[in-house]
Amino acid sequence: MMRLNIQIVANDSGGYTAICTTLPGCMSKGATREEARRKLDEAICGYFAAVTNFVPANAALEVVEAGGDT
Repeated sequence: MMRLNIQIVANDSGGYTAICTTLPGCMSKGATREEARRKLDEAICGYFAAVTNFVPANAALEVVEAGGDT
């Protein structure tokens, strides 16, 4: 099982930033928490594809949110 820590924080200028703290530089932005999270799931899959040329089928399903704006 793969577990990845993420944070979703509200931006001062509006919208949200989602950061995968487990994967350096892996982040996304969205108008809502849900959009930022969805885009982060896509970014995580892209990260694995770029770094290892392999995308685990369950990567997005094993993401664990820790900290951030609740």
